[in-house]
Amino acid sequence: MLSLIYSSGLIGIDGYTVKVETDIGNGLPRFDLVGLPDASVKEAKERVQAAIKNSGFGFPAKKIVVNLAPAALKKVGASYDLPIAVSVLCATNQLPIEPIKNAVFIGELSLDGSVYAVNGVLPMVISALSEGYDTFFVPEQNAAEASAVSGAKVFPMRQLKDIYGHLCTPNKIEQYTHTERDNGEKLLESLLDFKDVKGQDNAKRAIEIAAAGNHNILLIGPPGTGKTMLAQRIPGILPDLTTEESLEVTKIHSIAGILPSGVSMVKTRPFRSPHHSVSPPGLTGGGAGLPRPGELSLAHNGVLFLDELPEFKRDVLEAMRQPLEDGVVTISRVAASLTYPCNMMLVASMNPCKCGYFGSGTHRCTCTPPQIDAYRSRISGPLLDRIDIQVEVGSVDYSDLSKEEIGESSSVIKERVNRARALQQERYKNLPIYSNAQLNSGQLEEYCKIGEREHKLLSNAFDRLGLSARAYSRILKVARTIADLEHSENINAAHIAEAIQYRSLDRKYFE
Repeated sequence: MLSLIYSSGLIGIDGYTVKVETDIGNGLPRFDLVGLPDASVKEAKERVQAAIKNSGFGFPAKKIVVNLAPAALKKVGASYDLPIAVSVLCATNQLPIEPIKNAVFIGELSLDGSVYAVNGVLPMVISALSEGYDTFFVPEQNAAEASAVSGAKVFPMRQLKDIYGHLCTPNKIEQYTHTERDNGEKLLESLLDFKDVKGQDNAKRAIEIAAAGNHNILLIGPPGTGKTMLAQRIPGILPDLTTEESLEVTKIHSIAGILPSGVSMVKTRPFRSPHHSVSPPGLTGGGAGLPRPGELSLAHNGVLFLDELPEFKRDVLEAMRQPLEDGVVTISRVAASLTYPCNMMLVASMNPCKCGYFGSGTHRCTCTPPQIDAYRSRISGPLLDRIDIQVEVGSVDYSDLSKEEIGESSSVIKERVNRARALQQERYKNLPIYSNAQLNSGQLEEYCKIGEREHKLLSNAFDRLGLSARAYSRILKVARTIADLEHSENINAAHIAEAIQYRSLDRKYFE
């Protein structure tokens, strides 16, 4: 007998429908799995056979052929266990197929018939729902994220035998009801606050500008000046995720398997801080089988913090150059070529030299000029050009540390950032961008117009500092954000001067 059960697979961050076809015929007992399965899918034969037997069903001693269509796409992972088992049970008339002929099954099986959670359920459900399938049987641990999609009827499963009770007895599986507690609101409470940072007003101002325009920023200064402390508080002043942004972030985290248990939607902007020993595939994405998202994509719509930037391997840093410019990572492999979004805010920190005290007023630098040059040369000019704001973080005075007054809170800064972002969203509402950092050269001429005085100021700085063409555009983008923070329609000389100030470090420290 032939049976057809629907499941779903993944290509990048998008799902696609998989037809699980089972044919049982006469012949020597064997179990064949076709449809371009990888090693993990081929192992499903053993898991499915054991799960069916240990759940109280009978496994046929016949020739069984299971086809995963479309056969042109490689199938990866253990999420096909459950649909294969249900398809076999329907083909042997142990389950009625009519009530579930348009349902989608996703899940891994253990040998005793337990249904285990899998990665990527959210994009699978979104894709299947868009194709007209609205009923989903998923592992209990994945029910929260699956239910986040409006219109999806989600039935959580603990055991394979639950489907028999649902179809053949009054013991129905209760449909999962989405609640607000699934949205991860509690994670908002864990954000650190800028009110705890003493001093560093110049660095705070630069960070506020970076957050308002989604600009990349480099914090440079001696050890112990609070560079990491400042960076860790940036998510608290970024605008709240929109529904579309939240959905994108959740899809990526679901595929990567880092979505917190019981959370259906990510509500806080990601903050990723990989160790400097990270490999190029770890940063950009990759791995065996179909490539998985790396740190760049996991930080999508959030912050990627690279502490001690020169300690990262040169090939790792150079691998970031194109993604920083394009906002996407393209991973080409023999099995597939996938594109993951990585529109994030790069925040990096570094010491001015190997010992960390070059230019410090409190400690003597012990590095020789060749050592200083070797340390700084680890960061290439093209990568430095892609960092809009470079700000010096100096030592904090004792008077600042001993002050009892509380500094400006993150919520106050966030209000200003939100107002600036609102101006940008209104300005670019007819364009496929939402922040000043995304402006291209053509859009700069339209939205970053400056007067003769501003042109002269920028021309002098361009000649004196030897800035590149990319640095010129970065200055205009930062100046546009500074003007937005002041609710100014026009970019004036003060905005240009402050933006130039945030480019001076690439000449002070790197020439």
